[in-house]
Amino acid sequence: MKFGIDIGHNCPPDTGARGIKIEDNLTLDVGNRVISKLKALGHQVVDCKPDRASTVGESLRKRCATANANKVELFVSIHFNAFNRQANGTEVFSISDTGRKIAKPVLDEIVKLGFFNRGVKNGSHLFVLKNTDMPAILIECCFIDSQKDMNLYNPEAMANAIVKGLTGKLPTTPLPPVADEEDNPDTTIQRLQKALNRLKITDKNGRSLLEDGVNGTATKSAIEKFQSIVGIQQTGIAGDTTWNAINQILAKRVIRVNHAGGVVVRYLQFRLGVEIDGVYGPQTEVAMKRFQQQNGLTADGIVGPVTWQKLIG
Repeated sequence: MKFGIDIGHNCPPDTGARGIKIEDNLTLDVGNRVISKLKALGHQVVDCKPDRASTVGESLRKRCATANANKVELFVSIHFNAFNRQANGTEVFSISDTGRKIAKPVLDEIVKLGFFNRGVKNGSHLFVLKNTDMPAILIECCFIDSQKDMNLYNPEAMANAIVKGLTGKLPTTPLPPVADEEDNPDTTIQRLQKALNRLKITDKNGRSLLEDGVNGTATKSAIEKFQSIVGIQQTGIAGDTTWNAINQILAKRVIRVNHAGGVVVRYLQFRLGVEIDGVYGPQTEVAMKRFQQQNGLTADGIVGPVTWQKLIG
């Protein structure tokens, strides 16, 4: 099955609620786990969260456009609630009979974790449910301002409940731990496509790559775009130099101000929308601190594990 997974918010100025925890952090964590588990079960998954947007409305439109353009079979938007520190529990929204039938088992699995059952509700007021062409649900996993819910909350258990509710099963073996990517020997086309998607490198039409293992024109155009960003020869072929650059970025090394990091800093500058020169100078520092502040992180300009998680998961 082809799923469209929409990790809620995480696209400033479209940012989530704050309570005991920060919604953006929780949706990103649970959403990435859901994506990995669905793929491990053999499903196709399209990440519908946009890389950037100038308004909340644009962020919402881009999510729907990605799902519609990729013709996903089911759209799932993942969120967390906040209200008055007293409300608690889980609710799932839908607007069609098909959507409600999909929402019910997801809700049931989450409720098994101990959360109060707030029901399957009418989501006709929700933009992403009204503007996607396929059955769609929006999950409010629990309340981030409820101490009761936060005591129950576990990201792995929540992701498992969502995947079990959607598919009726879970991966039979745990996902292997991620090794140091700089030493990763896998140079298959499918891993290349997965890596470029993770790095938010799109094809010439601005679309994410289909992770089908086929080195077609879309993949070649994305390779060229990546090569241009990191300052290597634009061949459209992923040779050793390209793979070295990809793996350096995926290794998520700590980057500090005045770091002449070449490939990694050029990629960071691309993501931040500043001049690309490969040197982490004052302009890049200001942009990084702004990114960190917008994402609820410590705005120290140091690109450490938490900042990398926000950038590439």
